[in-house]
Amino acid sequence: MAASTYDEALRRLLAHEGGYSNHPSDPGGPTNFGITLADYRKYVRPGATATDVRAMSVAEAKAIYRKRYWDAQRCDELPAGVDYSVFDYGVNSGIGRSGKVLRRVIGLRDNTSAVTDEVLAAIANRDAKAIVIAINDERLRFLKGLRTWPVFGAGWGRRVADVKTISVQLAESSTIQCAPVPGPTPTEVAPGKGVVPVPNIAKHAVTKGVPAGGIAGALAWWDWVAAHPFEAGALAIVGAGAIGGAAYALNRWHRARQEAPTPGLVPVSI
Repeated sequence: MAASTYDEALRRLLAHEGGYSNHPSDPGGPTNFGITLADYRKYVRPGATATDVRAMSVAEAKAIYRKRYWDAQRCDELPAGVDYSVFDYGVNSGIGRSGKVLRRVIGLRDNTSAVTDEVLAAIANRDAKAIVIAINDERLRFLKGLRTWPVFGAGWGRRVADVKTISVQLAESSTIQCAPVPGPTPTEVAPGKGVVPVPNIAKHAVTKGVPAGGIAGALAWWDWVAAHPFEAGALAIVGAGAIGGAAYALNRWHRARQEAPTPGLVPVSI
């Protein structure tokens, strides 16, 4: 693996993600350098607020990306180009989706999103460039199917095109000379997370009446559920009541929708 791949991938990712944003149509909510409030609470500080996310340093963001996205997906062991495509997809749409898409692209079962030794062995028998193209084509189809595409589609489309182009070049040569990152057009909104939005009605059903503090409290509860799916599930299992069960069911539903296959994917052959 080329040592320069990670540095270039991270540089490009940060350029695409930009700084702090909190667009009302973005399911990620308060986000800085691409790190959402839920992720910041999960990986850095459980009680963090939007203010903490806004004050996040680039160094903090880089540390999260290295451990929770790059290392978590074993990108150092993936071919150049495939590593960048999987990394960027995982940041934008979650490593649950990027990991399963990688498995689908190489013809393995998607019962897990883990990048296992089986995945690495299967990739070694296939053309890295073909894998890159398949991942990015699938990613674009997935994003176009989201109801937030009309809001964020211009930026997403530009980003996927850039990731695909650079990843193909990496797959062909394993190195690249710090190519410029295409900037946003004047009409583009701030970057948004490429995830399935939670229905407002379902979200209200989970949050209504649980925390104190009205709407702010309800949103804080949902953020906790999003950042702690297993704990939310445990609440349901031990009989925490209808609210805990609804939170668990909604999390399961959302995860299934977020990681579901898109039509038209043809696995890369050996």
